[in-house]
Amino acid sequence: MIKRRLENKIRESLQRSPSVALMGPRQVGKTTIALNISENIPSIYLDLENMLDLERVRDITAFHEENREKLIILDEVQRKPEMFASLRGIIDKERRKGNKAGQFLFLGSASIDLLQQSSESLAGRIAYIELHGIDVLEYTAQNSGLITPLWLRGGFPESLLAASDQDSLKWRRDFIKTYLERDIPQLGPRIPAQTLERFWTMLAHNQGGVMNAAQLARNLEVSAVTVGRYLDLMVDLLLVRRLQPWTFNVGKRLVRAPKIYVRDSGITHALLNISTYNDLLGHPVVGGSWEGFVIENLLSVAPSNALPFYYGTPGGAEIDLILEFSGSEKWAIEVKRSSAPSLSKGFHIACEDIKADRRYVVYSGNERFPMREGVIAIPLHDLMQELLNTKK
Repeated sequence: MIKRRLENKIRESLQRSPSVALMGPRQVGKTTIALNISENIPSIYLDLENMLDLERVRDITAFHEENREKLIILDEVQRKPEMFASLRGIIDKERRKGNKAGQFLFLGSASIDLLQQSSESLAGRIAYIELHGIDVLEYTAQNSGLITPLWLRGGFPESLLAASDQDSLKWRRDFIKTYLERDIPQLGPRIPAQTLERFWTMLAHNQGGVMNAAQLARNLEVSAVTVGRYLDLMVDLLLVRRLQPWTFNVGKRLVRAPKIYVRDSGITHALLNISTYNDLLGHPVVGGSWEGFVIENLLSVAPSNALPFYYGTPGGAEIDLILEFSGSEKWAIEVKRSSAPSLSKGFHIACEDIKADRRYVVYSGNERFPMREGVIAIPLHDLMQELLNTKK
């Protein structure tokens, strides 16, 4: 089992906040972390997909009264969003008794439902944490050498740790099927599984491409509005990333549509039936896959005050990832799969356009070195560590 970095952060948050919401897609490791935490403090774990457990919290006030000395862990909390109204009163009552922290740990697979319901009732009483897939720092802490297995299989623990590439691919295909046929219908949308799978696969084929709703709509034979609704759903489920353009006034025409990424590289490859590393290297998506893999890893360690964007102009000036920190410091990050990276004139122009404070190119080598015009070539692992250090 690979140690997850966020486990300590969740423990610290529980010492400060009455409730903590841990969000992430299914099977990413939320329950494992919660059970690890429960081994060291008095806790009770309930899975709200289990009908018996769901019945036990139907009156959450009475349930809490019986278990008020324990951390109450509620898994798949989006199944019972109406309980959040009652939780506010419970938390405030405990505060008056001097119990200010560590009362509830919520686990949720659908971020938008959890955020909408809890933020209205629990403002100032809840801390939000997102759990990404296993990342490069977590993986290399226990696996020396190449990160290609992580890139190929993705960050879902059962996929990454499977006995073989074929076993991993089978797990990811089953994961996709389960989401399409069971999990998404439970959330309410009446979307045919076959249609949504086609949409998901189209996004994988165009990994890292600028969103073209009209083209997707024609291919799916639906309206552009419907395509937008499909995309909103996949983003809300933390399966797809919509990277917004940096559009502040620079006196130029800018690309204003978002870039779209299937967030887990292993799911991208499963949707495209890529089973081995050699298959990946020969596939047209290899460049987009590597770009998405790097961006997701960087965002998994970026501080909360770093907002992500990309930059593009019709004339070819572009930056793959901009991190804009509070205080307006901007990092411009280009992603190259080559072990000997070279940069286009468009990247340098874009850096001048946005007045980047730091300029990096993440490449597949192992050494950090300076390039011209203030650009630093840096391995992914090193830039992730640098971002982690900015949190201190």
